[in-house]
Amino acid sequence: MTRAIERLARAMAILGGVVLTALVLLTCVSVLGRGLNSMGHSDWLTTLSQGVADGLIATGVGPVTGDFELVEAGIAFSIFAFLPICQLYAGHATVDVFTSRLSDRANAWLVAFWDVVLTLAILLITWRLSAGLADKYANGETTFLLQFPVWWSYAASFMAALVASVTAIYCSLGRVTLAATGRSILPDPGADAT
Repeated sequence: MTRAIERLARAMAILGGVVLTALVLLTCVSVLGRGLNSMGHSDWLTTLSQGVADGLIATGVGPVTGDFELVEAGIAFSIFAFLPICQLYAGHATVDVFTSRLSDRANAWLVAFWDVVLTLAILLITWRLSAGLADKYANGETTFLLQFPVWWSYAASFMAALVASVTAIYCSLGRVTLAATGRSILPDPGADAT
């Protein structure tokens, strides 16, 4: 079971990375296009060479239409896509100033407790995402510029949140098992997660 969860978490992280990389490239192209368009309309280029300014504007260079709509949808998905691998390898930020003096067993129970709380939070978010998905699908809302259905981004985020939920439940069971028995069924948090 650990191997299957690990493969699923890695696949989601890779997919999230691909989407995030595409969003970075999209943003760079959009910013470059916006800058070139501004340059074509600038007074200094117009006075320097009206022909070059007109040629630059004639190419149609400009920002990518709806770039912020795509970034908004893609970032939401990427966040949920990275959550399973982070959960599996205990990659969340922790502060152990006060707990470093506790015994290993007490720390294991503390980690298990907070893992269960995080799992409940992930399940709550997944549930509310499903409600939002149903609402956006039913009302047919679309984005302002690109006019793509908003439910598409909700559906992508919901699928990633489902994977995060399954991983979180498995990790909670694993951390409670570790606290109760001292036996771990989860990958080593210090292991390379890449």
